Amino acid sequence: MPLEQASVHVLRTWRRLWAISMRRLGSCGAGSTTAFFRNEVPLSSEPNGEPSTKLVTEKARVDGSDPSNTARSGDSQPWGRPDRIRLFIWAGIAFLLPVPLLLALHLQVIPTGSVLTVQTEFQAKAIAVCFVVLATWIVSRIEKRPLDDYGIPPRQVFGRRFWEGSVWGFAMLSVIPLVLGVSGNFRIDSIALTGGAVFRYALGWAAVFLALSIAEEFAFRGYWLFSLSRRMRFWPAAFFLSAVFAAAHLTNSQETALGIAEVVATGLLFCLTIRRTGNLWFAVGFHAAWDWAETFFYGAPDSGLLGVGRFLNTSVRGPSWLTGGSAGPEGSVIAFFVLLFCALLVHLRFPRAIYPDRPV
Repeated sequence: MPLEQASVHVLRTWRRLWAISMRRLGSCGAGSTTAFFRNEVPLSSEPNGEPSTKLVTEKARVDGSDPSNTARSGDSQPWGRPDRIRLFIWAGIAFLLPVPLLLALHLQVIPTGSVLTVQTEFQAKAIAVCFVVLATWIVSRIEKRPLDDYGIPPRQVFGRRFWEGSVWGFAMLSVIPLVLGVSGNFRIDSIALTGGAVFRYALGWAAVFLALSIAEEFAFRGYWLFSLSRRMRFWPAAFFLSAVFAAAHLTNSQETALGIAEVVATGLLFCLTIRRTGNLWFAVGFHAAWDWAETFFYGAPDSGLLGVGRFLNTSVRGPSWLTGGSAGPEGSVIAFFVLLFCALLVHLRFPRAIYPDRPV
């Protein structure tokens, strides 16, 4: 073929490819350019042959967001049938598959008593963690997304956000008995544990509540929050899931109406920390330390359930709306003001929203 004809042929081919590329890019929408490049056109090849996501990370940094969360806000593709199917797959693995195993091991699926023990609680919560983590990982493989997009960066587990949240959780819970103590409605009667039992139960309850916090945060503020945020934006999804979170506590026999309302408020506080920090590790640390302080350290009921092997024997006197009654300190009206104060501190500590309002 003469050189001139070959040049014309190459030019025409290039123009056709360019037109096809522009049509595909236009069909994705201006706000979905990042998703288009990440999912359809490899930017460059990594050593393992997988497409690189460096462009996405760089854009996230330019926008001032957390490099670990690449699911940036934008005009995403409509949330449709494939999204619903993936959400049902996730829910089935996270919530339904553990039930036969729990029943086979004679562990309670729904709490029926008013007492918690380290042995039974740890087994049940560890199983819950395994299945919700498995469900999240499977869906991330189906969607070909990193776990970072769901606010769960693995490399930051037990990082500084987790430990900072732990300090906050213990401190905020401690404010409630402190205020009640000053007003004469809370009293430390005695130290219940001595010697090596203190450390054994302290570590045991820490393991229980770490498992509990991971299971509940992954379940109510992990993939589910991400998926619904794509459907209805972040805060409507946060309100809905906080209500579901509170409904899950209705099975606790000693829970009160005020306690349930404050579970909703707690869920919204955790959503705020995720929105501002970009991931849920702060919420995991806060959640675990709050429950540990309430059940083990102060020996008070937690959502109506009293732990066996507590550090302090304590008692309250006064109306239930003030002391929390059978629900424990988190059922006190004081807890509501503590949560509001904590939300203000979170706003001041993390002034910029990082988790996307509507993930791409």
